[in-house]
Amino acid sequence: MMKRWTSALVALIAVIVLASGCGKTDDKAGKSKETGGKGSQVAEKKDRKHEGWWCDEHGVPEGDCSMCSDKVAKAFKDKGDWCKEHERAKSQCFICDASLKDKFAAQYKAKEGKDPPPPDENMPKK
Repeated sequence: MMKRWTSALVALIAVIVLASGCGKTDDKAGKSKETGGKGSQVAEKKDRKHEGWWCDEHGVPEGDCSMCSDKVAKAFKDKGDWCKEHERAKSQCFICDASLKDKFAAQYKAKEGKDPPPPDENMPKK
């Protein structure tokens, strides 16, 4: 009887551990990072859907957003296009190069015929 109880307890603990996961989200879940220079910390992940073609949060096309997708980030890192200080593709780091915002905004305007929504993040601190 005791052996059965122990086996059931071990199985229950395994189910709880597996259900809780490791705390890492997949590419679709999205990431939100606070940027403040060296020592930047990943902020609590936002509950937002990654639908459509534009990442309102970061001001770049969603499919190319190195801040929302681990897979996209890896591709940029593999190409050597990475801003270590702000944890995003160097070619998408508006903090290091504010003119990049205009480049991506022009892309949005060409497709949508209007200015993009201002990014929530990926902007220099004032």
